Amino acid sequence: MVRHVFGFILGVLLTPALAYGAAWGHTRATDSFDPLDQTISDSTRLYGAFAVMAAVGLVLGVIIVARWASPLASLIPALVLIAWSVYFFADPGQALDLSTRVPPDGEVDTGLRLLLGSGVFALMGVALLMPAWAPGRWRRGEREDSGYDY
Repeated sequence: MVRHVFGFILGVLLTPALAYGAAWGHTRATDSFDPLDQTISDSTRLYGAFAVMAAVGLVLGVIIVARWASPLASLIPALVLIAWSVYFFADPGQALDLSTRVPPDGEVDTGLRLLLGSGVFALMGVALLMPAWAPGRWRRGEREDSGYDY
């Protein structure tokens, strides 16, 4: 039970961290190069943006495959990202406006809108939803030491 409470809190904290990290990294990366000229205008900024996006990917991967984590750690961000994506289809203007209602304002808002409109948040949400379907993740029991880690 404590594992699921911790998983819930972790999921609530990870939701904005994943969304803002991906949005900030995306915005910084797209501002650092010109795809038409095929040139990088600010390599330091681009490296930093890729590092942030790699960190977001690492956290996503750990939460998806970690057997020690409660499935709530991935289920909470998954439901939020999927719900926001579905809301985007129902009312694009209002869904895109949600990012302006929470701080910080500026380039992160642009990144949030771009990732929402391009389907990246839907992709992240579905990937994070997968661990919640594994029945073994919901219960914590003694695993048999058979040599296989299912």
